Amino acid sequence: MKKTVIGALTLASAMFTPAVLAEETVSISGSTSVTEIMEVLAENYQTMHKGVFIEVQGTGSSAGVKAAKNGTSEFGMASRDLKNSEKEDTLKAVAIARDGIAVVVNNGNPIQDLTIEQIAAIYKGDINNWSQVGGEDKPIVVVTRDTASGTRGAFEDIMGLKKKVKGVKVSAITQRAQVGNGNGVVKTIVANNPFAIGYISLGSIDKSLKALSVDGHMPSSQAVQAGDYQIARPFLVLYRDGKPSEQAQQFLAWVLSKEGQAIISQKGYIAVQ
Repeated sequence: MKKTVIGALTLASAMFTPAVLAEETVSISGSTSVTEIMEVLAENYQTMHKGVFIEVQGTGSSAGVKAAKNGTSEFGMASRDLKNSEKEDTLKAVAIARDGIAVVVNNGNPIQDLTIEQIAAIYKGDINNWSQVGGEDKPIVVVTRDTASGTRGAFEDIMGLKKKVKGVKVSAITQRAQVGNGNGVVKTIVANNPFAIGYISLGSIDKSLKALSVDGHMPSSQAVQAGDYQIARPFLVLYRDGKPSEQAQQFLAWVLSKEGQAIISQKGYIAVQ
């Protein structure tokens, strides 16, 4: 039997036959960004494996790390690298995909491209009018994610949006920013406000708003893979060493298989295998 070794977990990747452990539920919780593709993967897997139920809950990356650590979910999900304070020898992280973070504006906004420096200045509040970056003489409405969001954490790290206060690193995003709980909420705010700017998962882009090019590069799977589009992060599945059930192991192995990775690519994310 062919085996795939991921971290300290050995997965029987050839065992993609209908579930041996019928009726068993595999619980997965965490990042709302990873949830979007995980739900698609779960739906496809359940179609092929009758009697298997994959329960996916979007609770945020920080909550996903905690759920994996304390065992309330078999798998946690995070859409950012783990913080040093979160790392443990028994906590394993497996990258199932990579994702770009798209900077988005209202479809009526004439701006097409911004630099990383301009975006960072907008989110810090140093640039607060669209006319300062070649747009209309209108105030910029900054939209961000909640502090538990992995997308926000990755965005802050990549864009240099952290500052030290009394020796502790805190967010440098302006306190005037509106906060959206999830990609969907950010999309709704930006789509309905002609002067708003936000950031969402690359796989969440649709015609309701406009993605900006950054430093001359449009957000796309190809641009992220080539390293041209710099605002990108990993999608991680987390588990405690030795914790996942056989059914959970089989599901993760399928996600990393050619078939699972093809679905990830089809949905606009970047495959890792």
